[in-house]
Amino acid sequence: MRNNLTFRWVKYILKFNKPAGTSRGVLYDKASYFIIVENNLGEIGIGECNIIPGLSPDDKPELEKHLEEICKKAETTEDISGLLPNGYPALKFAFETALTDLNQNGSRILYPSDFTNGKKFIEINGLVWMGDVDVMSRQLEDKVKNDFTCIKIKIGALNWQKELSFLKWIREKYSEKKLEIRVDANGAFTEKNVFSILDDLAKLKIHSIEQPIAAGNYDLMSKVCKNSPVDIALDEEIIGVKNRGFKEELLSIIKPQYIILKPSLIGGFSETSSWVSLCQQHKIKWWVTSALESNIGLSAIAQWTALQETTMPQGLGTGKIYTNNITSPLYLDGPKLGYNREINWDIPFLNLKKSVNQ
Repeated sequence: MRNNLTFRWVKYILKFNKPAGTSRGVLYDKASYFIIVENNLGEIGIGECNIIPGLSPDDKPELEKHLEEICKKAETTEDISGLLPNGYPALKFAFETALTDLNQNGSRILYPSDFTNGKKFIEINGLVWMGDVDVMSRQLEDKVKNDFTCIKIKIGALNWQKELSFLKWIREKYSEKKLEIRVDANGAFTEKNVFSILDDLAKLKIHSIEQPIAAGNYDLMSKVCKNSPVDIALDEEIIGVKNRGFKEELLSIIKPQYIILKPSLIGGFSETSSWVSLCQQHKIKWWVTSALESNIGLSAIAQWTALQETTMPQGLGTGKIYTNNITSPLYLDGPKLGYNREINWDIPFLNLKKSVNQ
């Protein structure tokens, strides 16, 4: 990496093409902060600090102050690690990816592979967003028509009997051989109801459930993983756990069947790789999930994922949820995410500063 680097940041408001129901409420837009690093040859690397209101650890009033301070003080790659504050995983992800991009001459190809050469696809699951049952039904039918064989459905927001009826309707139409169903509870259930709900899910041959109870209760989550008739995947449980010893302890105590890896929420690819290494030791499976990033963050995550040689459907978004997403080589062919080098990046804020509201 060359010295004499200059850093700056831009805030960009991404607008959803329709209200997005999440476990943290309905979103109409969201902010992402982009780190732009330039060397003395004029090559530019870009990284995304993705913020999900109410969920991202970086969603703090001090974030912009930290961005300003780091960009003013940093002059080399080596400066960054000493300037990054603790408890800001998305910020770490942004600087890591920006510098990796710059190291590849600002090509936006951070991790060259058959995927970035257009010779390989990444199979993804289809996400059914939260909403009333009619809306969710239409989403599901659309995914099936587009050849998705793995669907992820958010649960825990509606009355459980309504959600269960919806899942039963799906399974009556599509067998487990035709359609793999993953559900995500975002910690919605409690000790009082979680085991009966898991029994209901098992009868429908559900593949797995993400975070059935709230994060932080290792003893109960361990009990759930041990006794559940449905495989358990940890999600929020691993956010904020950085120390390798703590990671080891968490996996040893809870013993999940899967973990969900969200690089922008757990501190970038170095932290993600650490989790993968521990999963291999503990014989725990995993998949990668994006978290409402723009195409800049999504592309970085997809490129890293393509190197892992995993065959499971991944939880990568498609970028189509925003009206003003950044044009990129990413594209979707049914349930397959691809990269087309003939499509150029179009990044509207490269020559702007501070804030863009589009």
